[in-house]
Amino acid sequence: MRKLAMTLLVALTTAVLFTTTLAAPAGAVSMKTWKRLAKCESGGRWHVSTGNGYYGGLQISGGTWRAYGGKKYASLPHRAKVSEQVRVAKRIKNGQGWGAWPSCSRRIGAR
Repeated sequence: MRKLAMTLLVALTTAVLFTTTLAAPAGAVSMKTWKRLAKCESGGRWHVSTGNGYYGGLQISGGTWRAYGGKKYASLPHRAKVSEQVRVAKRIKNGQGWGAWPSCSRRIGAR
């Protein structure tokens, strides 16, 4: 009986450690959320440049794009891949919070 209890304890501990290792960090945002935000910000048009000073699906300004390392991907957000825009947006969110997209983040329930 004791051996069975130890085996179950080891199995349970392993399962818990494995699950927590695979779990996303508490502050992680899914791609689905970024797509919903882009739908609100730009109608989901990731390569849009409307001339309003904001670019790409998440409507990031050129200055913010450069400040958060976007220049290594493209000169402006609308010229970058979707995954690159999201990568920079994650940095922006970590630095500024959802306030970088005040209206749409509230509208989609991100804050």
